[in-house]
Amino acid sequence: GDGLITNVSLVLGVAGASAAGPAVRLAGVAGLLAGAFSMAAGELVSVRAQDELMRREIDVEAEELRREPEEEQRELAAMYEARGVPSDDAATVARILSADHAIALDTHTRLELGIDPDAVGSAGAAGASSFFSFALGALLPLLPWFFVSGTAAVVASIVIGALAALALGAVIGAFTGRGVARTAARQLAAAVVAAGVTFAVGTLFGAHGVG
Repeated sequence: GDGLITNVSLVLGVAGASAAGPAVRLAGVAGLLAGAFSMAAGELVSVRAQDELMRREIDVEAEELRREPEEEQRELAAMYEARGVPSDDAATVARILSADHAIALDTHTRLELGIDPDAVGSAGAAGASSFFSFALGALLPLLPWFFVSGTAAVVASIVIGALAALALGAVIGAFTGRGVARTAARQLAAAVVAAGVTFAVGTLFGAHGVG
């Protein structure tokens, strides 16, 4: 979605100033690469930082279990009591779980920290996914400019961008249960506003020879 809206806006903005194919292609390819690498780098840094923070919290919890096992056992029992387990049963469960350090750490990590230790993300995979997702979205409105230029390319970019926005919105609506038509219309509206503004600005700048 980001790639689609970003590049359809960029392509139409440049086309509004000058519908020359080489200029639009250059801007579109530059926007695709810049956006894809930016998204990938941002996702890579974000996921890695989150992963490091989670691991740090788990390490701190492991150290607390080693230094103060009895206090941590009482804390675990209190967490089960807070979830409605009777006091005696909570104490028994906490004692059994605390007998094994690995199980105790896993339990504290999930209940106390709210972290699933098995769900730590891969920064590399997240970055690659963001790169290719953005690039795919950004490529769609740019495709016509590799074959035609001028008004035909502008119209083709608008049609492809609109259809892609509708399809993306429909998929989001189907997954979220918010309604296919509603989310498709919302996605299309976002693309239309963004592309319309940049096209108008590009046309204005092109008409007045601003460069």
